[in-house]
Amino acid sequence: MNDVEATSGEGRFDLGRRVLPGGHVKELEQLTPSSLRMRLSGPKLVGLSWNPGAHVRVRISPMLSTLVKGKTRDSLRTYSVWDADPLQGWIDLVLFDHGTPGSVGQEWAKNARLGQYVVFLRDSRTIPLKPGAPWHLFAGEETAAVAFASLMRALPTEATVVGVQQADTDVDQLDLPRPLTRISRNGAAAESSQQLVDAVAALDLPAGPGAAYLAGEARTIQLVRTHLVQERGWNRRDIVTKPFWTPGRRGLD
Repeated sequence: MNDVEATSGEGRFDLGRRVLPGGHVKELEQLTPSSLRMRLSGPKLVGLSWNPGAHVRVRISPMLSTLVKGKTRDSLRTYSVWDADPLQGWIDLVLFDHGTPGSVGQEWAKNARLGQYVVFLRDSRTIPLKPGAPWHLFAGEETAAVAFASLMRALPTEATVVGVQQADTDVDQLDLPRPLTRISRNGAAAESSQQLVDAVAALDLPAGPGAAYLAGEARTIQLVRTHLVQERGWNRRDIVTKPFWTPGRRGLD
C-alpha cells in the first residue's frame, strides 16, 4: 500500500494527514481478547515527547467525508498512550473493545491494518502524576489500565504502589508494570460498579496521605472518590480523576 492509497480515498487532498502528527501502523498485537495494541511509527513522531498519562485524539474517519456528513464528533476517538519512544519515532496505543456492536470506534479498530496511516491530535488533558507523593493508589477497569501503565512507568522504582485493577474476566486483564489487586466482573456491568468500590475499601493502605488515580467509567469513579473522602478521610486535592466513558453520554460512550 502506498501513501496515497492509505488515505482512505482522499489521497493528496487529505489535509489532516499533511498538517497533523501521525504515523503508519507498524504492529498490531492482541494483548487480551478485548485489547489490541497498535504501534504507530514515522518521522513525524521522532522527537515528539509524551508526559505520563498522555492521550491522543485519533481521527478514525476521513476529514473530507466527515465534514460533508456533518458528524465531526464521530470522527475522533480518545486513546491513552501505552508507551512511546521519541528517539525511534513510535507510540503504542491500546484499543479496547467495549462490546458495542456497530460503534464507530469499534469498527475502526476491527478494520485496522498494517501500513495504514493514522493521524491524531495531541490531547492536553493528561492525567497528572504526583511523583512526590509518599505512595500511590490506582483504581479502575479495562479503559483505565493503559493510562495506569504509563503513569507507573514514570514512578521511581522505590515508590509504593497499591490499588485495584478490574476487568470483565481474568483473561481481559492487561499486564501492568506494577501489580495491583485483580478482580473480575464476570459479566456484571462496569458502570456504577460497587464491586470496585468494595475492593478499594478492602485494601490495607499505607499510613498517611498518598495520591490516588481513579479512571474509567464516570459513575464508578465518583463512587470510589466518595468512599475515599467520606470513609477514608482523603483530601479531594490528593485524588486525580479521569472519566473515560459512561453509558448514554455523548463523547463518553
